[in-house]
Amino acid sequence: MQRENDLGTKPVGKLLWQLALPAIVAQLVNMLYNMVDRMYIGHIPDVGAAALTGLGVTMPVILLVSAFAALVSMGGAPRAAIMMGRNKKDEAERILGNCAAALVVMAVVLTVAILLFGRKALMLFGASSETIGYAWDYLSIYAIGTVAVQLTLGLNAFITTQGFSRVSMMTVMIGAICNIVLDPVFIFGFGMGVRGAALATILSQSVSAVWVLRFLTGKKTMLRIRPAYLRIEPKVYLPCMALGLAPFVMQFTESILSVSFNSSLLKYGGDLAVGSMTILNSVMQFSLLPLQGLTQGGQPIISFNYGAGNKQRVLSIYKLLLVICLSYSMLIWAAAMIAPQMFAKLFTSDAALIEAVRHNLRIYMGATGLFGLQIACQQTFVSMGDAKTSLFLALLRKVFLLIPLIFILPVFLQNKVDAVLLAEPISDFIAVSVTTTLSVRAMRRYMRAELRA
Repeated sequence: MQRENDLGTKPVGKLLWQLALPAIVAQLVNMLYNMVDRMYIGHIPDVGAAALTGLGVTMPVILLVSAFAALVSMGGAPRAAIMMGRNKKDEAERILGNCAAALVVMAVVLTVAILLFGRKALMLFGASSETIGYAWDYLSIYAIGTVAVQLTLGLNAFITTQGFSRVSMMTVMIGAICNIVLDPVFIFGFGMGVRGAALATILSQSVSAVWVLRFLTGKKTMLRIRPAYLRIEPKVYLPCMALGLAPFVMQFTESILSVSFNSSLLKYGGDLAVGSMTILNSVMQFSLLPLQGLTQGGQPIISFNYGAGNKQRVLSIYKLLLVICLSYSMLIWAAAMIAPQMFAKLFTSDAALIEAVRHNLRIYMGATGLFGLQIACQQTFVSMGDAKTSLFLALLRKVFLLIPLIFILPVFLQNKVDAVLLAEPISDFIAVSVTTTLSVRAMRRYMRAELRA
């Protein structure tokens, strides 16, 4: 097909721009789901700061839902692309069907678990007596839409991996536009507050899920969801799950990380510190999501050409990703260092919270300028099917470095809140150094194998 020929023959610069631009737009628009909720909630009269903090406490659970979607999609989509590169379309569709079935099963289990244990979990995750009501109001409604969230996040990756990046962009844009419109209607118009934000989110995700399913069962897609493949076959699904472990660990540990930050900051700085972390997380998402969109645009090119044995094209896109990702992350770092209060005022008008964010953001994002290298290298390992290395790198930054440092550094530093925040730049610097070294060595071995052949 012409789309497959493009992945194997079109100049990589033009192809990356063609695939990555819609993916970046999609990621930026996707970011609006949470950011718009936080912006509106943070400006609710009288209770905005407390409600914003309560919403921030729900993030570990929301990240957990996204992590399970990544376990399926970020393992299944690259494997499907590799099979397409090997001209095994039937096997690629079998992978798609298995992953679709797995997403539904996971979503049902997650919904039941959240409704049964969610409130108790929120108290462990950093909620206080002042914020638990807002947190549970949001999460109890959000849980009802878990199936829609899983299908939207999980299956949209299979649209992107075929090269239909504009369609995948529309998946996100449709939902985000619905969310932007519905948020003020439910929050302020109907006076639902935090519950209105949650309802707007799940309705918007449901619209996106319908869009994805209609495309993947329609005539324009190359890979189609077929009823015969809608079952979980271990020999098909387990290799996808193995490759998806690294993205899963990245997002699952993000949930644990959020708990670690919130609980530590609540201990040392109270609700104000937890509220500032809600904004810091939003700014970090702003930093990382466009990079994820860029690497998602590069993933089909790398996976297809890796499967087809086109090593020079793999090397070319790898180098291009490194340059662009690093340039972008440096720009975001500079903005955070120069005008941190600008980001704070997007989410709140509370003077104390703005001042806390101004101080904390410069510490928290101290090494973000280098993080583009981390994302580019790690996604390349995933795109080439190297599950073991990508899993190790996902564990290294958060599990081996960041989470322990959150609890260790306050023991040695007088300012406990600053000590908790310093764990982020220290971990980032070490992780980027290790990841970049391993990636460069792996690519050199890959290219030397071509010369020997």
